[in-house]
Parts: sequence; structure tokens; C-alpha cells
Amino acid sequence: MTLPAETNLVQLTPAAAEVVRQLRKERDLDESYALRLYIAGRTCSGLQYGMALDNHPSPTDLIFECEGVKLLVDDQSIEYLRGALVDFIDDARGKGFLVENPNALPPCSCESGSCGL
Repeated sequence: MTLPAETNLVQLTPAAAEVVRQLRKERDLDESYALRLYIAGRTCSGLQYGMALDNHPSPTDLIFECEGVKLLVDDQSIEYLRGALVDFIDDARGKGFLVENPNALPPCSCESGSCGL
């Protein structure tokens, strides 16, 4: 399902969008490759995010654009990612993508480490 460019389901900062463009260039991938963002699971620490460059959207993916970069989000992950902001940081916290998610579930208090979605 393709959504209009003004849709703000998930936002990329300019820094994150530039890193995606650089990754495509380094890997010799054309602009048909989008940033796929998905929920990879949940642990006691909270939601775990996955990202990949992908040019094979499924029929149920939401497809939209932000900062000139196409994004793909599957129909299940969007429920957890709606309103999230993806940034790229390189500071005292580390270097990498950072997802600021208003829907982040609170960490659980289980001791087994077997939390799941």
C-alpha cells in the first residue's frame, strides 16, 4: 500500500536519511532500495528494532517517503512504530541509528528474559 509523501507515520531526521543514502552508495544499490524498518521482537529491555535496505516490498507493506528516502514498514510493525523518529547519532551514546518511539512498551519485570510480543 503506497501512502502519500506527506504521511508522517515514521519520520527520518536529515542525518538518518543521509546515512541511508551513503549506505546505498557504498553498496552500489540504486534508489529502488528503501529503508525497511520493523519490530524484531521484545525483550525485557523493550522493543527491538530491525533495519535493512530492501527493494522487494510485500503487498501488505506500507510504503512512504521521508527526507527523500523511501521507507517500508510491514503492516504489523506499523502499530508499534507509528509516530517514531529515526535518527543517526555519533556521540557519547555510540554510533548508529536511534529510534525515538512514542509507542515504546515499558520494560517488563520478568526475570526469565523471555518476553515476547
